[in-house]
Amino acid sequence: MLLPVNATFAAVLAVLLAVAATVAALAHLRAPREIVTAGVRAAVQLGAVSLVIGWVVRSVPLLLAFLLLMYAVAVRTAGRRVTPNGTWWWAAVPIAAGVVPVVGALLLTGLVPLKGIALVPVAGILIGGALTATVLGGRRALDELGTRHGEVEAGLAIGLPERDARLEVARPAAADALLPGLDQTRTVGLVTLPGAFVGMLLGGASPVEAGAVQLFVLVGLMAVQGVAVAAVLELVARGRLHRRAGR
Repeated sequence: MLLPVNATFAAVLAVLLAVAATVAALAHLRAPREIVTAGVRAAVQLGAVSLVIGWVVRSVPLLLAFLLLMYAVAVRTAGRRVTPNGTWWWAAVPIAAGVVPVVGALLLTGLVPLKGIALVPVAGILIGGALTATVLGGRRALDELGTRHGEVEAGLAIGLPERDARLEVARPAAADALLPGLDQTRTVGLVTLPGAFVGMLLGGASPVEAGAVQLFVLVGLMAVQGVAVAAVLELVARGRLHRRAGR
């Protein structure tokens, strides 16, 4: 076992969580309560998943229900991070647009079987990547439109359609959402050994097999995140996803 689950494990986790919350508070980055809550939620959620995953992998209906739950939580989380108003549910579009075609292609080609033990982790990685890209792309685009509203007005004044004027301002900022995935892919094996690679090795796979799976995950993530950022940018440009009050 890589990490023994015992009292020492719990104590180290508690110390690390306290350090994270303290640093965030001292540097005025985030409220320490938010850090602690995230850590506690992660522990509870992973504990619950650990208990039910054995049932999920044996039943296709349960598997599909679990994947829908993952998707719903991702939509809610991403949407609320982007905007506090009622348009948050539009986050469902970029996440689905990125994840569904990739997962569908993997199932149709047989690269990933319709079995929980394979599909759940792959879909989870892709949904998580789409969530991150949607949040970063949406927030950066809306922030930029808020601070550079005059440039949008200037674009409208010279005859640009509103969508095009908003795109000219928001696109460069939203594109920054792709940088974490690009950097991770460019430096894999040199700076980091991501989870899929390490997990395969610990599971007994050869280094070549582990590398192939990790490459597959990274390339799939770039596709998913690219589509998600493009979709959320379009929603922002068209005014579907916004921060105005009243909706």
